[in-house]
Amino acid sequence: MTIPAQFDAKTIENKWYDYWMKNKYFHSEPDHRTPYTIVIPPPNVTGVLHMGHMLNNTIQDVLIRRARLKGFNACWVPGTDHASIATEAKVVAKLKSEGINKSDLSREEFLKHAYDWTDKYGGTILEQLKQLGCSCDWDRTKFTMDPDMSASVIKSFVDLYNKGQIYRGYRMVNWDPEAKTTLSDEEVIYEEQQGKLFFLKYKIEGSEDFLTVATTRPETIFGDTAICINPNDERFAHLKGKKAIVPICGRIIPIIEDDYVDIEFGTGCLKVTPAHDVNDKALGEKHNLEIVDIFNEDATLNSFGLHYQGKDRFVVRTEIEKELVETGALAKTENYLNKVGTSERTKAVIEPRLSDQWFLKMEDLVKPAIKSVLEDGDIKLHPKRFENTYAHWLNNIRDWNISRQLWWGQQIPAYFYGDGKEDFVVAETIEEALALAKEKTSNFSLLTSDLRQDVDALDTWFSSWLWPMSVFGGIMDPENEDFKYYYPTNDLVTGPDILFFWVARMIIAGYEYTGKKPFTNVYLTGLVRDKQRRKMSKSLGNSPEPLELIEKFGADGVRVGLLLSASAGNDIMFDEELCNQGKGFTNKIWNAFKLIKGWEVSDSIPQPESSKVAIEWYEAKLQQTLLEIEDNFEKYRISDALMAIYKLVWDDFCSWFLEMIKPAYQQPIDSVTFAKAIEMLENNMKLLHPFMPFLTEEIWQLLAERTPEEALIVSTWPEMKPFNAQLIANFENTIEVISGIRTIRKDKNIPFKDTIELKVVNNDKASTYFDAVVTKLGNITTLEYVSDKVDGALSFRAKSNEYFIPITGNIDVAAEIEKLTAELVYTQGFLKSVQNKLSNEKFVNGAPEKVLANERQKEADALAKIGTLEQSLAGLK
Repeated sequence: MTIPAQFDAKTIENKWYDYWMKNKYFHSEPDHRTPYTIVIPPPNVTGVLHMGHMLNNTIQDVLIRRARLKGFNACWVPGTDHASIATEAKVVAKLKSEGINKSDLSREEFLKHAYDWTDKYGGTILEQLKQLGCSCDWDRTKFTMDPDMSASVIKSFVDLYNKGQIYRGYRMVNWDPEAKTTLSDEEVIYEEQQGKLFFLKYKIEGSEDFLTVATTRPETIFGDTAICINPNDERFAHLKGKKAIVPICGRIIPIIEDDYVDIEFGTGCLKVTPAHDVNDKALGEKHNLEIVDIFNEDATLNSFGLHYQGKDRFVVRTEIEKELVETGALAKTENYLNKVGTSERTKAVIEPRLSDQWFLKMEDLVKPAIKSVLEDGDIKLHPKRFENTYAHWLNNIRDWNISRQLWWGQQIPAYFYGDGKEDFVVAETIEEALALAKEKTSNFSLLTSDLRQDVDALDTWFSSWLWPMSVFGGIMDPENEDFKYYYPTNDLVTGPDILFFWVARMIIAGYEYTGKKPFTNVYLTGLVRDKQRRKMSKSLGNSPEPLELIEKFGADGVRVGLLLSASAGNDIMFDEELCNQGKGFTNKIWNAFKLIKGWEVSDSIPQPESSKVAIEWYEAKLQQTLLEIEDNFEKYRISDALMAIYKLVWDDFCSWFLEMIKPAYQQPIDSVTFAKAIEMLENNMKLLHPFMPFLTEEIWQLLAERTPEEALIVSTWPEMKPFNAQLIANFENTIEVISGIRTIRKDKNIPFKDTIELKVVNNDKASTYFDAVVTKLGNITTLEYVSDKVDGALSFRAKSNEYFIPITGNIDVAAEIEKLTAELVYTQGFLKSVQNKLSNEKFVNGAPEKVLANERQKEADALAKIGTLEQSLAGLK
């Protein structure tokens, strides 16, 4: 068998992914084994792979591959989300570029365009995940607009409506004027923006007096229906019962009193615009004020805006300032920093708007979700600190606005049979709706053609909150075999930015529909940032192209690079060098594999003592690491688990174990040691497989002829066994000894091919178990334990033991004494200068603690070095 000199990532990745797919290793069906289930956080159907996806899905793949090796029936369900606002916006933009307006199309015509779009661009990201090595059960791929998934959403809506949890109400909502739809509170991002505070003068009716009101939105004066003062504010007592005139539009409005007004804020007067501010709406209802809506759905002004009709709100804000100055209605302006709500999806500034919408009551629904996470600990968030964020949201939750003024999504199953706001029924089908409408109206001549379905669609999150249940058919058929076997799922891996949108809501839905948690653990990843701590984005140009990284460093290299720096919940400072480190690790393992396979094996030579103890040590070290890995996985410290394996393979296996068992140049290795070396390498491949699936499968298959049933992906995780911790501790001392020998060889230019003697004063009563290893790795002819120091020898210490290497003809003693003496004099001088500093009270009292600690460390290091030099000189004289 010819082993390639270099690891060819591209060829090997394609080869093994095709092999895994062909043998259906990713597919799961219910059986006698314990299930281990993950559902993917469904990316947008039109999305493409970015660094956040890379991290999130690598972690999921690590968990699922490890579960497979541990004997679980591992099932990772992939899929995509229809992402109503984002996808509809893309389809509308595409149509516009073709000269087609959405308003000119019927719903059916528009949906055909939307499905054509998703057929063309949808699922790209799932294909890209395959290049990363993701072992999803592709046979179970779901899309939130699949017929069965949509049916689950409709069934859920009808069920909650019939329980009295869903209602229709005329409420102030968050309106996105770009997407022309409402948003839930969680979809609004508040950003600080520099604006102006306008001080407007309102004339008092029947007098030349006026009062001044401060506002950040002068364009909304067209919707003013009152001025409000605090009844306890003596400054305005004379205005009680009077009326004011709105600038420009000349509307006469009442001056009302309410202690809601903060006397200390602004001018102490408040303009009340009930149609465009949630607090003003409450005041308007309390005082029976008129409601004047001045905006169109795209946030241009309507006819109430008079000569500004048809102009955008921000254009009007600029233009109206000039008119207010000309009419003498603007007292002054001030710069003002305020928080402005923007749409998470379109980035448009949100407009508060009154409209009829569908809402889900949350007060009772959230109680099991609060109890499960915050009281019982049935569901654990990793890191735990996110419980505070979770608690704050759920304890302050408001009813969820679940309707969207969109066509792309599940259409609300409400059917109107009359013109009144309450003239509707809710049903899963129009036939069921007709029967309900006949019963409600006692009009049995009604036809389906008399019914009009609500044109709005449901919020995307109202679909995806059912995800862990609906992907297994649990809403439509709760008794089906898949749902009973795979649900509840085990782990959820997602970002903290959708803790509210998705995670909490899935928990709420899980308890509402099954009485069970949807998952046990939630692993919250950090954001991927650049070296300057900036969030990665295409607009900043700081986000690498994931597929290009895979092309450059290999999928295994990228996975390792990402995970080495990805501690739970903490942001990742991504640097391409991390992927290069991952690629370097790939090459290190490949070269170690080539080294082993290049050895000639002999059945006739005995096993050296050094190899025997090396195997015992490495077996113990592997077990110790296995224990550490298990602990890290239990605590969802995936990065720490990888680092433990990384050190085991790079340091312990490659740097020590292989050196200890390596045969002499052009000599064979004994068959017993070789068999153990292969066994240890195989165990390493098992531990590494979840992190580096392609490399490990390639090496595994090259180590022996394997049937499909013996592939690494379906192999078994190494078994945990008791191990000798003292053996590991003793080897740490051995490492010190070998390092000491190598340092002397290097410093004194003693070639490794030249043998040396080693004499030891064993003050520490250290174990002699690894003497054969010391002898081999130090190229020592004689290792002898003595009771006294050895004269005329080079020396070093390891713990309290003293090691002496007698001088041979290779060393010029006089020159060595001269060199050591010069070094001693220099170090003594350096020590003196440090001690002078530390004895200077002014310096000690004025220097920062860090500087003092640094100087004290210099003193300690110099003293230790002087001791070593003096000892070496004493041995040479």
